[in-house]
Amino acid sequence: MKQIIVDYIQSLRSQNMSVHTLRAYERDLEQFREFLGTYFEDKEVKIKEIGRLYIRDFLRKLSNEGRSNRTLARKATTIRNFFDYCVKNKHIDINPSMNLKIPKFEQKLPKVFSEKEIEQLIAIPDLETKFGVRDRAIMELIYSCGLRISEVAECKIGSLDPNERVIRILGKGKKIRVVPVGKDAMKAIKKFLSIRNQFYSEKSDDTIFLSKSGKPLTADEIRQILDRYILLIAKTKGYSPHSIRHSFATHMLNRGADIRAVQEMLGHSNLSTTELYTHLTLTDLKKAYDQAHPRSNKED
Repeated sequence: MKQIIVDYIQSLRSQNMSVHTLRAYERDLEQFREFLGTYFEDKEVKIKEIGRLYIRDFLRKLSNEGRSNRTLARKATTIRNFFDYCVKNKHIDINPSMNLKIPKFEQKLPKVFSEKEIEQLIAIPDLETKFGVRDRAIMELIYSCGLRISEVAECKIGSLDPNERVIRILGKGKKIRVVPVGKDAMKAIKKFLSIRNQFYSEKSDDTIFLSKSGKPLTADEIRQILDRYILLIAKTKGYSPHSIRHSFATHMLNRGADIRAVQEMLGHSNLSTTELYTHLTLTDLKKAYDQAHPRSNKED
């Protein structure tokens, strides 16, 4: 089973999943495998010997330890997806978690910055420094397009079309979507690209955002950069770089954007995921964007 888990995580890595998500999946599956060791007398667990009752016992044990329903639901979903992979790759014939009931939990609303707070956040980087110019461009791009941090890290110079004001994004599952870019964001990106050669080195490629050594910035490095700015304005705990993406969706919907247009821009597979922010053609997306985004129609 151990090698199958390694192969499964590798298959997810090729789908452009974030490092944080991959680590969570790997931890969940290793925890499940270690639990199964108590049944198999610490011998290597055989994938074909795992039945539904083993999975139920694992979740029951976690529940007795005081784990929340949210945690149990995530682990159950991880296990179910793993066994789907095993069936697809003919390691087993039937998914033992197929009819497993996923624990229900109250959906936790994401932390969202107000429009004023977003303005304050984006204004923090010092544009007299090359790092400030880069960091401003990163924040403008995330808020302008609602991107995941992992997607920002993957953005290439060739994916940006300044004339059409759109950017091609490689999202989850290797799905490509085209997202409008606001004027403020495009202006900030162009400013960075004009000084990008100050970061360039033999380690550079065509990734837009580079580190001080010239390497492409990783998702984790971008999170660390943004965390430092967020600490300066966050009034309570719980805000993260992903809160900028949440703020994009919330502000768009608050200003009347069509929820399906927002779903498309966020790259959500299911509308229910986008509906969390409430209590198509490229032309349609750009129209919805220009009508609703608070920073889309400002003068240059």
